[in-house]
Amino acid sequence: MMNESRRKNSKKRAALLEVLRSTREHPTAESLYLALKPAYPELSLGTVYRNLAVMAEEGQAAAVATVDGQLRYDGRTEPHAHFICRRCHRVLDLDLPDAVTPMYPAVASALGCAPEGHSLCFSGLCAACSREPGRV
Repeated sequence: MMNESRRKNSKKRAALLEVLRSTREHPTAESLYLALKPAYPELSLGTVYRNLAVMAEEGQAAAVATVDGQLRYDGRTEPHAHFICRRCHRVLDLDLPDAVTPMYPAVASALGCAPEGHSLCFSGLCAACSREPGRV
């Protein structure tokens, strides 16, 4: 019986990862839960949160940033920057040259640490919001 439980969890985890990797959006745990709930009626929001945490720890997914009080996730794990719109709260991928990783030796030297990763997020108004009249 324990094997069956693990198999179901593996199927749920695989489905969660598939949904996450199939979108260019940066969904919340709740939006991922709502997307999967019809196919997995027994799925709980807690299960989604736990699996996302494991995936992030294992490098299968990334926790991008907290936007409007909710952590956003990304299925793209290769190094890339993000832009977060302060008005509509969209999170956009930025495919820029990686200028940060070459700084790891300087960071290690300055702090005596061993950098293993980084997150680069820009913020402001996205193109759509900056075109709106009365923008702030």
